[in-house]
Amino acid sequence: MIVDDHAIVREGLKQILADTDDIFVTGEAESGLEAIRLARKQHADVLLLDITMPDKNGIEVLKQIHKEKPELAVLMLSMHREDQYAIRSLKAGAVGYLNKQSAPNELVKAIRLVASGNKYISPTLAQELARHVTSNVEKAPHELLSDREFQTLLMIASGKSVSDIAGELSLSVKTVSEYRTRLLSKMNLKNNAELMHYAIRHNLVSD
Repeated sequence: MIVDDHAIVREGLKQILADTDDIFVTGEAESGLEAIRLARKQHADVLLLDITMPDKNGIEVLKQIHKEKPELAVLMLSMHREDQYAIRSLKAGAVGYLNKQSAPNELVKAIRLVASGNKYISPTLAQELARHVTSNVEKAPHELLSDREFQTLLMIASGKSVSDIAGELSLSVKTVSEYRTRLLSKMNLKNNAELMHYAIRHNLVSD
């Protein structure tokens, strides 16, 4: 099953998989809520799930699906770099994380791997996991944020306003403002400028 809010991405993925003789697309959805409903009624071995969607964050969708159907292998397919969301995804129940810039044959390889009961770990993610496991240093402030707070951090650091974020995530301005207030407090930052400098310094966004 394929879940992505962009129709052109879904069509591209289906075209890639159409060239295989052992992978068949049984359903697709364009939002988080649709994804949850699809997982409940449709059978599949693997679910390709995007992180950025208009109604619910992909990590939240992943947690819900994993709770209801733990046997379903969820492979995250996202435009975000591995060091941003991959570990959070694995902790939430994903069996792998693949960047959308990966080659088509890597996608097919990942699907086959997780469908057989294994996990898919890219070389980049392997490096990130090694750093995460072996580091003796205290966690960086952004690693202590909730998934929604972290998403808000990335969007603010990318130059989006609170109202822009609210519209994109289908949340109220008040809710996004609360996320902003909480993450600034947790990270001991005063304003958006300090947040942007922090994000660039920790390679969360490009300068």
